[in-house]
Amino acid sequence: MTPTAGQLPEIQGAHRRPGLRGWLLFAPLMLWLGAFVIAPTAIMLVYSFCQRDELGQVVFEFSLSNYARVFDTTYLKIFTTSIKYAAITTVICLMVGYPVAYHIGRAREGIRNKLLMLVMIPFWTSFLIRTYAWMSILKEEGPLNAMLLYTRMIAAPLDILYTPTAVIIGLVYSYLPFMILPIYGSVEKLDNALIEAAFDLGAGPVSAFSHVIVPLTRPGIFAGVLLVFIPAIGMFAITDLMGGGRVPMIGNVIQNQFGQARDWPFGAALGMTMLLLFAACFALSMRKSDAA
Repeated sequence: MTPTAGQLPEIQGAHRRPGLRGWLLFAPLMLWLGAFVIAPTAIMLVYSFCQRDELGQVVFEFSLSNYARVFDTTYLKIFTTSIKYAAITTVICLMVGYPVAYHIGRAREGIRNKLLMLVMIPFWTSFLIRTYAWMSILKEEGPLNAMLLYTRMIAAPLDILYTPTAVIIGLVYSYLPFMILPIYGSVEKLDNALIEAAFDLGAGPVSAFSHVIVPLTRPGIFAGVLLVFIPAIGMFAITDLMGGGRVPMIGNVIQNQFGQARDWPFGAALGMTMLLLFAACFALSMRKSDAA
């Protein structure tokens, strides 16, 4: 029997309600989110309105002074520097990662799996080991300068390590797979019929790429941009190791507030400000993705 117009919404709503088994399967995820995401965020939010005494203990005297301090010129400059470095890293990762992801996604299945493994291999090694390896490569007596001197491309060793260039190299190397993998997922789902139709209608390679391929892979591009840009802002290990502490980013400041400075309320205010910035970036990207 076909449901009437008045019965249809009720029937559809009944199918959306999870049963006991669904709630039991969902419970571990809810517990994990509550214990490791919601509770720490709530504690950080409360701390951000508190004060710090002379011994570095948190005093529960609530005010907006920490947030007012966030907008001090010094910290705004650090925020700007962090966003600039994260933006440069994201653009380089997109320019390098998109062609790589496209060729992997369009390769034959056997070759595709091998290429994907090459992208994943860096994750099999510790992050610190990979960072120290890059420090060895970039130092004055390292293999990069040795090769450039041997080929007579430079007359004297380049001073790359502990410079902004070294920080960008480290960030790009660390986050490039996070750009490649989401774009690869979109490229793999490309409908060849649409691309062939574009060529049949007279589109050249550039026009087909810009008007058909890029729009169809836009969800992967947005996901990759988010996965690179957001963590790159808060990264502090690479700026400490490869930048030598000469390139202060907001992640270093937050680490210092929770460590040496023992000013947890101000560190929490910086962290909450970054969280709001991330939420704004996510909302903006989702809005653009939906509009696409």
